[in-house]
Amino acid sequence: MNNFKDRSVWVTGASSGIGEALAGSFHGAGAKLILSARREQELRRVQQLCGGEPDTRILPMDMSLSSSLADKASLALAMFGGVDFLVLNAGISQRSLTRATDESVYRRLMEVNFFGPEMLTRALLPAMLEKKGGHIVVISSIAGKFGVPLRSGYSATKFALYGFYEALRAEESRNGIRVTMVCPGFIRTEISVSALRGDGSPHAKMDPEVARGMPVEECARQILKAVAQAKEDICVGAPREKMMVYLKRFFPSVLTRMVSRAVSTRVKTV
Repeated sequence: MNNFKDRSVWVTGASSGIGEALAGSFHGAGAKLILSARREQELRRVQQLCGGEPDTRILPMDMSLSSSLADKASLALAMFGGVDFLVLNAGISQRSLTRATDESVYRRLMEVNFFGPEMLTRALLPAMLEKKGGHIVVISSIAGKFGVPLRSGYSATKFALYGFYEALRAEESRNGIRVTMVCPGFIRTEISVSALRGDGSPHAKMDPEVARGMPVEECARQILKAVAQAKEDICVGAPREKMMVYLKRFFPSVLTRMVSRAVSTRVKTV
């Protein structure tokens, strides 16, 4: 994909999962990479997989530390003289009933999944506008299309991403700013292991449907293709998961019955 040759790509949440796979795919397409996540040692591992210095740099960062994000954006802009693609992948999930979830969990989910990406985007936007171009890739979720049981806060953050970035696209598309919204379904990553329980502790186990999910490399391949084609919105996952998005649009009551029946089974595994 020549679209990415020598272009600068900043990937958040790059130390594992979809972020790591995307880093590898962008590297394979000839991009220059900035890799960010909290775990510096894991970032260095991914950096070496992506060719190392000078074309792959690391920038350790915690998306929940909002006061640091403007400075991180300045550092990223200086690494390759700008950021052509911002891939907002960092995030955290949830596994708890609404009635059993502490308020602190909802606030952490919103800080990491929404406010962090929002602030990072606004910090980079002036430089993108000055260059008259930039592409923002937002890794949302199928849970951003409809509410998913045991993920009320997670779904809320992903819905929020849609509202913010669709508005941004409408405002700035005439100025060369592109936005691709990505909605993965069940992808074989560690997302359920690190998900938060209602008290804020880790879920610490793999969900069966995640373990059976799409390989992360295939997910990254589909995302890269969509970004190269400048698609505005894609769902990545099994046909059944994509079908649920269409049910939400055209037969919402049918989808409600489907997800409601799944609640009792899922609660027993939490």
